[in-house]
Amino acid sequence: MSNIPTPHITAKEGDFAKTVLMPGDPLRAKFIAENFLENPVLVNNVRGVQGYTGTWQGKRVSVMASGMGMPSIGIYSYELYNFYGVEAIIRIGSAGMISQSLKVRDIVAGMSAYTNSGFGKQFDFDGCVAPCCDYGLLKSAIEAGEAIGQHIVPGAIYSSDCFYDESAPLGKLQKLNVLAVEMEAAGLYMNAARAGKKALALLTISDNPFTGEGLTAEERQNTFTNMVKIALSIA
Repeated sequence: MSNIPTPHITAKEGDFAKTVLMPGDPLRAKFIAENFLENPVLVNNVRGVQGYTGTWQGKRVSVMASGMGMPSIGIYSYELYNFYGVEAIIRIGSAGMISQSLKVRDIVAGMSAYTNSGFGKQFDFDGCVAPCCDYGLLKSAIEAGEAIGQHIVPGAIYSSDCFYDESAPLGKLQKLNVLAVEMEAAGLYMNAARAGKKALALLTISDNPFTGEGLTAEERQNTFTNMVKIALSIA
């Protein structure tokens, strides 16, 4: 019995490219497809989570939203890796600044992902799972950034299950030199590790939770464009 379609993805076998760019927002996926890909085809729209496949500079590439949080990206990345033959997922999103050595508009590459999530408990490992990215994707992203004059800062990030967190962990994470906070990468990295596939999170620093500084919509879009170009160039 085939595992596809799934309750979350109605695409057929072969509809997805081997590499999928994954923003959180379905409208951002639509924007990328319409403004960067040639001949994009909508291959999924279940619950408004849009997925497209097209080409960029002759390469077949897909883009699909993940929704917010590790439970959501956990579903989509699992099905793409294990049922649709996807080999690499590049998360492209925003993050809040933890390290005050950063600036808003910087792009961070998550080498590893701290998390407060119980996502890794499913693997029944008597210890702490250490989610990390694929080194080849990381190296290629840094080189692609250099080629367009966009510096990428690699390092540890923090994937939180809570947007509003009573435990206030960011100051503690500063002491551990964690760069930024977001909500998806750790789950993505663990699914990639279990499937023997590749993953990388590229994140635009959109705000500073310690000072309240943040990007305007226009500034966010301009930096996001560079991040998309880098992700496409390594797809």
